[in-house]
Amino acid sequence: MANKTILVVGGGISGLSAALEAAEAGRDVVIVEKNPYLGGRVTQLHQYFPKLCPPNCGLEINFKRLRENLSIKFYTSAEVESISGQKGNFDVKVKLNPTFINANCTACGKCTEVCPVEIPNAFNYGLDKTKAANLPHQFAFPLKFTIDTVACQGASCGKCLEVCEYKAIDLGMQPETVSLNVGAIVWATGWNPYDPSKIGYYGFGRNKNVITNVMLERMAVLAGPTGGKIVRPSDGKAPETIAFVQCAGSRDENHQPYCSQVCCMATLKQTTYIREQYPDAKIYVFYIDIRAMGKYEDFYARVQKDENVIFIKGKVGEITEDASGTLELEVEDQYAGKVIKQQADLVVLATGMAPPTRDTGVPVGFDVTDKDGFVVTSAAEVGISGAGCAKKPSEVSGSVRDATAAALQAIQGTVGGGN
Repeated sequence: MANKTILVVGGGISGLSAALEAAEAGRDVVIVEKNPYLGGRVTQLHQYFPKLCPPNCGLEINFKRLRENLSIKFYTSAEVESISGQKGNFDVKVKLNPTFINANCTACGKCTEVCPVEIPNAFNYGLDKTKAANLPHQFAFPLKFTIDTVACQGASCGKCLEVCEYKAIDLGMQPETVSLNVGAIVWATGWNPYDPSKIGYYGFGRNKNVITNVMLERMAVLAGPTGGKIVRPSDGKAPETIAFVQCAGSRDENHQPYCSQVCCMATLKQTTYIREQYPDAKIYVFYIDIRAMGKYEDFYARVQKDENVIFIKGKVGEITEDASGTLELEVEDQYAGKVIKQQADLVVLATGMAPPTRDTGVPVGFDVTDKDGFVVTSAAEVGISGAGCAKKPSEVSGSVRDATAAALQAIQGTVGGGN
């Protein structure tokens, strides 16, 4: 009789969708998520396109389904170390990383109030700082604090221990290993923003007012690093001219040869954020091609009608910044047939999606990824189904649909000896 338990690796929107569909179809499911919270990259968004609604609406529904389903177990701050066996009978080792916080945590926040150590806030892509003892974000699920084990001063400080009346802090917490036996695996580890520092001529990190699309997304969030205001990092001023650089690292054999599919729509969405805040701002979008397929074409057409959003077909060659923080972009305007120089107060690099499996792979004894690191479709034949952006670049709705298909593949992989 086949093992009917399904392991879902990754607790973002794809992993949650696959887990819920499989559990509601009668399977036992275990989710393993590397972050201390579920929800993945979607939790960092301001709005979905094209409806421009907040992502927490959809996440709250999924979290409610998760709380009500006793067939799902999840581990956060965890990672899969090894997989052995075969379809229908996998042995999996899962490492549980210490967070110095135990199950007694009530999210009262007193540990953060007394913590003396500040660290870059990874949730906000380093745009601000947070305490070593922190709640990852205001909608975190589970609603539980975590302590950065590298930055924490440990027992030599101990201020958090003194104020925690629930005995929820364990500064001696060590890594643990959990062994699982499952019948099928859904690999839904999502995506990472492509590292823009690898594109030297754009000067990310050197030019203070060059940011990425994911950073702008966090700026637009009311609870984000700038209180919902899109500003220049160098001086906090409102930008009057903003330039978007499309395909920053994508469709480029030196970086990522493929199109990430969502970057164009993300930029179109983000122009609406800027226009709402700054009605007189000028926005320039430098692009190779604008890819807004199917139902998204109407959204593109609406943005095009805005006379303050100027589209210029041409790949930006170099970005420089002067002492005042003003940026200059050099680009060949392909329609005009000449090289132009455009000044801007803020530049947004539309970086694409890079699968984490490009660097880490899947810890199994056979290859299940392609040359770009995405999980191949044929992997489902050996019991490991890719889902969402671990399989191919995709927007949220496409990832949810793909996760449903992955759940069905996993269910089929655990069929044997009756249901």
